Amino acid sequence: MKSAFTYSVAKFTAGRFRQIQVTVIQEVPLTIYLNGHEVVTLLCTGNHPKSLAVGFLKSDGLITDLKQLRDIHIENEPERLIARVETSHDPLKLKGLERSITSTTVTAKLTVTPEQILGLVAELHERSTLYRATGGCHNASLATPEKILIFREDIGRHNAIDMICGQCFLDSIPTQDKLIVSTGRISSEILLKTIRLGVPILTAGSAATRFAIDLARKTNMTLIGQARQERMVVYNHGGRIAGL
Repeated sequence: MKSAFTYSVAKFTAGRFRQIQVTVIQEVPLTIYLNGHEVVTLLCTGNHPKSLAVGFLKSDGLITDLKQLRDIHIENEPERLIARVETSHDPLKLKGLERSITSTTVTAKLTVTPEQILGLVAELHERSTLYRATGGCHNASLATPEKILIFREDIGRHNAIDMICGQCFLDSIPTQDKLIVSTGRISSEILLKTIRLGVPILTAGSAATRFAIDLARKTNMTLIGQARQERMVVYNHGGRIAGL
């Protein structure tokens, strides 16, 4: 699906209006049905709807095993997308169940250097062509310390990480030895998605919230923010940052 469109607009600068062309990002609703029940409508660019739908359901605990999936069907309608997911179990029985993340301990032994982290951040920005064109999206990637393996971009950083989660789930990609590198603020929701994905290190270009920092320290999750150019802030290292 096309991710961006061009519009003629009036821009006011230097005391006058002038006509210019701007590129704007696509925004399309994706409604997810699970065994015939409507679960949620996400706003997204419309790309990678299969992995986004599966990743959202996996992150929310509504599917836990690849063997539970029977079918995933994407319908393209004029103004929206529909993802119909069929499973072998009744995931709605899981609704309302508490999944205690605070009792989780992240134990992966992955080690990275500050130079590797900053290199991955730089690579993420190099790949961010849609952001440079529109200024209206977030990016996330799954990476080893040496390189980015999966890159996703969308109007929301939650969507980008869910796409990665869905791809890893569908393709049985190991995550214990990987990092998530993302743009945007680190909220507790983003940290929770990363923990549930099984990744021990989360790095982002913006700051973390208090709840996210406290949660990272309770779970031994490595959390790095404000990573750009030659600097970063390590909110919790978990023994995974070389030299710290």
